Amino acid sequence: MEACCSSPAALCYWFVVSLIAWGALSLVGMVWLPLHPPSAAACLLAMAIGCFANWLRNRSFHCVITGPLFLIAGIVFLLAGVRMIHVDTRWVWPAVLIGTSVALLLEWRYAKRAAS
Repeated sequence: MEACCSSPAALCYWFVVSLIAWGALSLVGMVWLPLHPPSAAACLLAMAIGCFANWLRNRSFHCVITGPLFLIAGIVFLLAGVRMIHVDTRWVWPAVLIGTSVALLLEWRYAKRAAS
């Protein structure tokens, strides 16, 4: 299957799946503090789940890049939160922003657009 550009329906699907995943992770976070609701780890992991689901259902081009990017960033924040690694997390957010921007630019440039 070919990848395509994002549509309003695909973005809505990603948002709903991410919100549900964030809710589930937040429930876990009530017991295990590194995943507390406003944590960067919970938000990024939920966004990664949304991207993987969106790729499987809608084949949104940028999700094949942002899904792993959000997953890696979420894991970095999670490991830093449990003090397994020491990372200056202020460098993670610019990497996420740049990676997401590159993914969206590549989608705009190369992905198949839906017929109008």
